[in-house]
Amino acid sequence: MDKSALFNQFVTFTTAVHEVTHDLTQNVNIDTVTPVQYKILEYVKVSQPVTPTEISDCQHISLPNTSRELKKLQEKNLIKKITDTEDRRKQSICLSKDGEHMMNEAFACVEARFQQLMQNVSEEDLAEIHHALNVLQSKVFNRQK
Repeated sequence: MDKSALFNQFVTFTTAVHEVTHDLTQNVNIDTVTPVQYKILEYVKVSQPVTPTEISDCQHISLPNTSRELKKLQEKNLIKKITDTEDRRKQSICLSKDGEHMMNEAFACVEARFQQLMQNVSEEDLAEIHHALNVLQSKVFNRQK
């Protein structure tokens, strides 16, 4: 297999993922947070507990800006910071009860849109999509689910 062609196909695929993600999350009714804060909450939801550095790296936000946004999210009672008992300088971020509730509602809206996309997909194609996602996660994204 031509690895250069595979790379080009992967770039096209990841671009399409970003476009579909944007379409699925566009106009999700979360008036209380900014788009940047939503992306942080989304990352925390699927990866918690996470550190501020992990959020900064994943979201491509400077650590000072990440800390500022986390402070705002904590003031809105959407996240909670957990201090490491052995090293008080280390903190983990999780969603608070209110944050979990907000993100569950947001994900329900996104899932409804996703289900609309999948409504005419055959069972055989759904199985292929499921398999392809598992392969991508284990071989490319290194995240077993």
